[in-house]
Order: sequence, then structure tokens, then C-alpha cells
Amino acid sequence: MKDSSKYAKQIGLALFATLLVVWVASQTLFQPRVEAQAGRQSTSDKKKKNPDATGDPEAQKKEQERQEEKKVDKQMSGAVLTIGTNVVNVEAVVYNKKTGGILQGLKKEHFEIYEDGIKQEVENFSTPEAPLTMVMVVEYSKLVDLLGSGTGGYFEPGRVEVLRPAYEFVRTIVKPKDFISIVAYDIRPTPLVDFTDDKAKLMSAVQLLIRNNPAFTESNLFDTLKFVLRGGKGDAVVMEDGKGDKNGQMEYAGLYETNARTAILLIASGMDTFSKINFDQARKIVENSGVPVYCIGTGNFFLKRYDQYLDPGRGGVNVGGIQIDRMVLLQAQNQLKTFADSTGGKYIPVTFPGEIPSALQTVQAMLRNQYSLGYVPTNTRKEGKRRKIQVKVNLGDQIDPKLIVVQHRQTYVEEGGKK
Repeated sequence: MKDSSKYAKQIGLALFATLLVVWVASQTLFQPRVEAQAGRQSTSDKKKKNPDATGDPEAQKKEQERQEEKKVDKQMSGAVLTIGTNVVNVEAVVYNKKTGGILQGLKKEHFEIYEDGIKQEVENFSTPEAPLTMVMVVEYSKLVDLLGSGTGGYFEPGRVEVLRPAYEFVRTIVKPKDFISIVAYDIRPTPLVDFTDDKAKLMSAVQLLIRNNPAFTESNLFDTLKFVLRGGKGDAVVMEDGKGDKNGQMEYAGLYETNARTAILLIASGMDTFSKINFDQARKIVENSGVPVYCIGTGNFFLKRYDQYLDPGRGGVNVGGIQIDRMVLLQAQNQLKTFADSTGGKYIPVTFPGEIPSALQTVQAMLRNQYSLGYVPTNTRKEGKRRKIQVKVNLGDQIDPKLIVVQHRQTYVEEGGKK
């Protein structure tokens, strides 16, 4: 019995030893294969993640470029890139003081620009060959019928005489490739035609004004100048046949950020009755725009005929609660003259219809002969003060410098950005 138990123990120990040997052998045989597979997988992953491991020069170059792009993206993430310009744009017309003839064919080297008496470097220069980008602004309130009645009498509405300059401008001055927009204003500015070179479309807009009746007495000139220069919401029903937002309005770009040769033709009395901004604010906007304003003053239609009846002591004329007397009309003319002189445009008062063709020819001659200049001010301080601009033309011995007149914007107020 003891011998059989001893024999069983020996068999169990032998079996345990055999299993131990088999287990050790399996670990030794399979470990290299697993390590080899893991090595191949690791190498494959590295090749996928890093093309440089392939030894391909083209792949290495692309990977290097990709890494550089990642570095730049990481550096720029969260940063705000601001690009600004301090270029001051100046439109200039040069003419002979004695003869009134406009001087043509001038070059960049003939011009000198001074800011607050310090000479500036002319950076940009272009000659007058380019077409016009222009807004014709027309006063169209109930005051227009009153002011025009002094010339037209009672046989036709006064607006016919006041709108005659607009009609003649489209008929005789507008040329192909001139992009013109028409804005009429009373209590608010209303774009009738967006920028177009379609002469028939422009003429239809003027005739639309003549055939209809003004709706409001107010003439908000200052708000209109801001709208024309800086843009805003306009009535889409008039501009683009009803296309617009749910309120029937479309965005009107304006001239402030236009890089083309631009101008405004303002046909108005110069009166402002109820604008949200005042004269000083409007003047600052106009001066900083760099856009010349040419004004056809229509107040003289009424002032010259009824001047003797417009004594302030007699109360003047009341139109819809608005009092019109001699002082009001003279102040209106002075406002138009200020807008024109400060921007390098021209103010031309019209008293009789026969003066309209010559006034428009004067405007056209100046518009077609504007030299565009630009400079970056050496004074980089932005203290918000008004800076004076002076443009000189030197033609040597050809013309006496005292006879050369340069018509250009006179000042601007430093605010940063485009001037």
C-alpha cells in the first residue's frame, strides 16, 4: 500500500515537471515572433505618422512645410490682424487765374503738397482720363415748389425749374462709362437709382420727380450728405424694383470707401430743417471724405425776385411751419459755399434758367480735369485737430506762379483710417 502511494507521488512530480518544461519552451519560442510583430507595427505607425522615415526627399519637404504651417497657425491663433491706411486723398483742378483756362497735361513732378506748412511726399498720382463715379443729390421737398415759383411763375410747378439742372446734367454731361447714382431728399434721403451708366434709367428717375409731388416740407441736407458719403439703408422699392429686406430697404454703399475718382453734384437751396446731425458734424464728414462737392444753388430763384419782401421784421414766408426769410436763404448759400470750398469743389448760384447750361459746363470742365493725388502724412499724431492742406504747381518759366490757381480740399480732421 505504501509502495503504491509512493509511486503515485513520483508520477505526479514527473507530470508537473513535464508541464513546466513545455510552458517555458512556449514562452521562449513565441516571444521573438510577438516582439517582431510589435516592431513591424511600430515601424509602420512611425512611417504613417512621419513620412521622413521613408527617405523620400519630396515627402520630407512636404512634411517640413506642414510643420512650419502648424507653427505659424499656432502663433497666429487668437491674434487680430488689423490693416489700416493713412493715405490722404486730394482731388485738384488747376487753372489760369487770368484767363480761366484749365491747365491740362500736368505730371506728378509738377505738384507739391504741404500739410500744416510741411512738405509731403506725393505717393499716388493719376491723371483725369478715368470716368466719373458720382452721386447727383437733388433737394425734393415742398420748399422746392416755393423756391422755383419765383422763376416759373404759376404756370408750372416750381420744382420744374429747380430740377432743370438735374435734367440737363443727365442729358448733356453724362458720358458712357460714367457711373452715376441719383439721391433725392426731403425728410430722409431716398436713392432713386443705384450707380449705373444707363442714361435712360437716369433720365427716367429725373422725370419721375418732375411728374410727382413732394410729400414733406422738411429738407434734411446734413443727414443726406452723411448718407451719400458713408452709406446706409435706402428704399429698395425705388432703387431695385422692390428687392430688399422685410422692411423694403437695401444697403446703399456710398462714396466713402470708393477708390475711383468720385464727386458729388448737389442741386439744392442749402437749407436744412430737421437733420439729426448739425452743420459742424456734416462739415467734418464732408471734409474727411476727400470727395469734392459741386453745388448748384437754387435759392437765388426765390431770393433775387422777392428779396425786398423777405425782411425779417415782416415775418418772412411761412411754409408748413418753416419760416423763410432773407437771413435763412443767405445762411443756406453760405453752407453750400463752405461744403464746396472745403472739399475742392465749386459753388455756383443760379438765378435764371438761362444760366444753367454755362454752370453745368463749368462743373463738367472741372470734373473732367481733376488730378488725383495722395500722400501719407509725416505727422502721425491723431489728436483730432483740423489740418490744413496746400497744393502748389510749379511749371517753371512757362506760366507766372501768381497766375496758377489750384482748386482742392483745404482741410481734414485726423481720426485715423482713410481721409
